[in-house]
Amino acid sequence: MNDKKHIHLIGICGTAMASLAGMLKQRGFRVTGSDAAAYPPMSDFLGELGIPVAQPFDARNVDPQNADPSGASRPDLVVVGNAVSRGNLELERVLDQSIPFCSLPQLLHDEFLRGKEVLVVAGTHGKTTTTSMLAWIFHTAGLQPSFLIGGIAENFGSSFQLGQGKHFIIEGDEYDSAFFDKGPKFLHYFPAAAILTSVEFDHADIYKDLDAVETAFKRLVNLVPRRGRIVAFDGASSSLSPDAEPAAASIDRSISKAFCSVEHYGSKETSAWRIANLQLKPGRTAWSVLHEGRLWADFEFALAGEYNVWNATAAAALAAGCGLSKDEISAALKTFKSVKRRLEVKAQVNGITIIDDFAHHPTAIAGTLKALRSRYPASRLWVILEPRSNTLRRRVLQQDLARSLAFADEIVVAEVFRSDALPENERLDLPALAADLGQHGRQVRLLADADAIVQTLAPEMRSGDVVAILSNGGFGGIYEKLPARLRSLAGEDSHQSSGEDSANAAAKA
Repeated sequence: MNDKKHIHLIGICGTAMASLAGMLKQRGFRVTGSDAAAYPPMSDFLGELGIPVAQPFDARNVDPQNADPSGASRPDLVVVGNAVSRGNLELERVLDQSIPFCSLPQLLHDEFLRGKEVLVVAGTHGKTTTTSMLAWIFHTAGLQPSFLIGGIAENFGSSFQLGQGKHFIIEGDEYDSAFFDKGPKFLHYFPAAAILTSVEFDHADIYKDLDAVETAFKRLVNLVPRRGRIVAFDGASSSLSPDAEPAAASIDRSISKAFCSVEHYGSKETSAWRIANLQLKPGRTAWSVLHEGRLWADFEFALAGEYNVWNATAAAALAAGCGLSKDEISAALKTFKSVKRRLEVKAQVNGITIIDDFAHHPTAIAGTLKALRSRYPASRLWVILEPRSNTLRRRVLQQDLARSLAFADEIVVAEVFRSDALPENERLDLPALAADLGQHGRQVRLLADADAIVQTLAPEMRSGDVVAILSNGGFGGIYEKLPARLRSLAGEDSHQSSGEDSANAAAKA
């Protein structure tokens, strides 16, 4: 492509789209974008990159008038995000005016992945963190990898990097590619090697059932060449999900026809990479890895949660297969931080710790809450959930959701996001969820939105509490509103510098 071309991204504030925008700008393209609404961290990320974001969608963003005072021009290519559907004002103008367009994964493959050794991290859970760990391992070993992650990796302060090395490490999303390409994104990436963290039913808006999800992963596995390698979780941990054995069976079915070598990681005696001596402590996590039955390495890092040990072990196994030493891997993990919106401490106000986590599936919610239990064992644990993902908004995993939320002491659930867009018989039934939680000995409060939650609950919170806010969106600004309300109740200046909160949080995280 000519490096002077103008590329416009419709739906630019999605994590992958924003990352692609940054990569394109670094390559020398002129990049613009638009979205319905922008919120942190990706809005801040795009602002730092100097990429203009138009809000809301407007046909003039892709086909401006000749006399447009801003000097805007029609783009040479439009990237259509997978959340964009027919009826979108900009998409309709693109189609009407025959402006060239493509999907995100198609452009990624054509512009960035060709000629690279592509390492794909796929699975229902843990993709973003595992990809970040793998990228950090390769980076600290001096291999100058390129990477693309579905979140802001705190070690890099970015979700992407274009390195000079031969490897491109990418998060492989099983969600569809675009309105005109309903296949999974990861089928465009053609991996030389892959990690498979988990296979469970998710994305209920595009997958009919677990069989359909497994089919998508089977197709990914079928792309790995004979010389390649797959590192797959053996599903041995029953502590995060009561459905561990069915989940293990799903992984086994997904990799059953692989043409390449497959290595398992987990805690089974038969695991090629076996986790042992796990220590989950308030300040650190440590464990050993046995390779083919013999002690291979001892690892530790600052992250909480058993699931993060699985993620790190997968990254270590794949890195070792690419020639990195256990000492290089260990050194990287010791300095690994985290990913924005993954157990991220947003504020600490009057002894109350407020956590932001992206958890969007019952299994992920259980893992998050168990991690917080181990990190803050003496605290009263609150969970405030916005059912926002296309899976959580539906009742298909309602009983699993109740079982996961029951790990908290205080449970609050907001109204289902855009509930009117779902048929009533498919929508998450909040009163039924409350009844399900009752069977687990827990009560839930159902409150309309962020404002109602903040006004009702802030007076009840006390020093020592840990508040986990779970949403894959902006959740009505609750991340800013709750700390401000807590400061106000304590008689503090609610407009004080947020830097103080951030500094305190960083010191105690």
